[in-house]
Amino acid sequence: MIINTFRSIISDINSFLWNEYWIIVIALTGLIFTIWSGFSQYKIIRHAPKILRGDHNNQDDSGIINHFQALTTALSGTVGLGNISGVALAITLGGPGAIFWMWIIAIFGMSIKLIEVTLSMLYRNIDNPDNPHGGPMWVADIGFKKLFPRYSKLGKIIAIMFSVSIITSSVTGGNMFQAWSVADVTYEYFGVEGWISGLLMSVIVAAVILGGIKRIAKVTAMIVPIMVTLYMLAGIYVLGVKFNEIPEMFRLIVLSAFTTSEASGAFIGGSVGTAFMYGTKRAIFSNEAGQGSSPIVHAAVKTNEPAREGIIAGIEPLIDTIVVCTFTALIILSTGIWDRNEDVQFSAPPIITNEGEIWSFSDTTHRDKSGKEGDPVIMHIIANYNEITGQYIHKVPGQIVSNNNSLEIKWEDFRSSETPKIHGEGYYFDYVGATLTAKAFDSVSAGLGKWLITIASWFFAISTIMAWGYYGEQGLIYLLGENSVFTYRIIYCSLIFIATLGLIETSIDLDNLSGIGLGIIVYANLPICWIFGYRAINAYKDYIKSERIQ
Repeated sequence: MIINTFRSIISDINSFLWNEYWIIVIALTGLIFTIWSGFSQYKIIRHAPKILRGDHNNQDDSGIINHFQALTTALSGTVGLGNISGVALAITLGGPGAIFWMWIIAIFGMSIKLIEVTLSMLYRNIDNPDNPHGGPMWVADIGFKKLFPRYSKLGKIIAIMFSVSIITSSVTGGNMFQAWSVADVTYEYFGVEGWISGLLMSVIVAAVILGGIKRIAKVTAMIVPIMVTLYMLAGIYVLGVKFNEIPEMFRLIVLSAFTTSEASGAFIGGSVGTAFMYGTKRAIFSNEAGQGSSPIVHAAVKTNEPAREGIIAGIEPLIDTIVVCTFTALIILSTGIWDRNEDVQFSAPPIITNEGEIWSFSDTTHRDKSGKEGDPVIMHIIANYNEITGQYIHKVPGQIVSNNNSLEIKWEDFRSSETPKIHGEGYYFDYVGATLTAKAFDSVSAGLGKWLITIASWFFAISTIMAWGYYGEQGLIYLLGENSVFTYRIIYCSLIFIATLGLIETSIDLDNLSGIGLGIIVYANLPICWIFGYRAINAYKDYIKSERIQ
């Protein structure tokens, strides 16, 4: 009962935070900054490699980490389960067209990253040059004091709002989303109970984040390049096997972005609106453009040229979404795991009964050897119009339970004004997030997904949790000072364990939990970008002119 109440609450909050109007505002923000900066994406791609090579390094500048360490730490918060799990969620809930909107948001996101990181560098707190603090909270606080002193209290209020938001987002999307995804895929393949994975992750993360940003940067600088390389190599192998499917997958992605996606197998269909909604949301969650999170770590870089670090941050959406997310999407789509046929055939269809508009389904005997107690499953029914997908098919969740040494499925009730009918001749295992991606790899080479995705999920999730731990920590430092850090780190690591205790079971739960933190932080950060964006644009254009970048 408590868990169901929790799910209902996060679903309502997520629906309130994410609506089509706000998502359009985010996209328009990226479009405006793109045009205003003179289509900065081109110069970002050309100039960022030179900065990463160290051509502009100066050891006398303020800061404690270098450009590469900042980039890998920021990427550790983006290139990870947002790519492995988030892309799978986008396709499961929004269809192939969601990937197209992920691309668009990534391109616009490059300019948003440029703006928010440049602002963070312009207004960072360097009272202690060896321990700088930065991020949107400092932009709002210091920026209002310098530019709008009459409204300095407003700046303080906005700064507090963002600090609370970054802490909330670090706990939900940056921590619990990651921990649950790892526990789920580990349980799916190895039968390891979620709490065991949660406990182990808590200990590993604690050992690193207790050492602060220097230790986090060193660990992520080692982990991220290795794991991205391994993941890409495995992806190249899968796409090599499915090479003939790739052109059709690109066509499907573009076509589905502008037309209704018909139901097919495990996919219950999707509208243009759902593709746009889930694609945009997953892209923002994946590359973090507009969240104001990566500016926090970039503010620790050793440089006195704000726009230079903004350019480095600008390549993050390119790497994260255009490259890695597209790889994952093509793998899922080309293998057909997303719209597969029923995993298990009914021995006998459930008997449907009702009390008013509440419809119940009799228990189903589960005889398939691939299922185990606790596994979530779904069946499809035809009922009243589904406003989300624009069609008439609905998912009914169920769970495999043990009953007198046998397994059966208990289905959840369904509310409808029309009599539902079972759609299809069987049911599906509800492969959520990273597990769906792993199954795609497995369909090409047995065991590949089992080992690759499990190992990658562990490394990516741990590095992401560490990065977001630092983001939330900086928000707390702004609010309460340095003395609050140790307590925060202990609580943060404890929540890794709590997330694996069964609060999340389905893809909807996963989307709701990560969406709450993401929604709150974007609401707090974008107004800061709007108010002070012109300062970042001026700094960027001055830098481009002084460096004679063509």
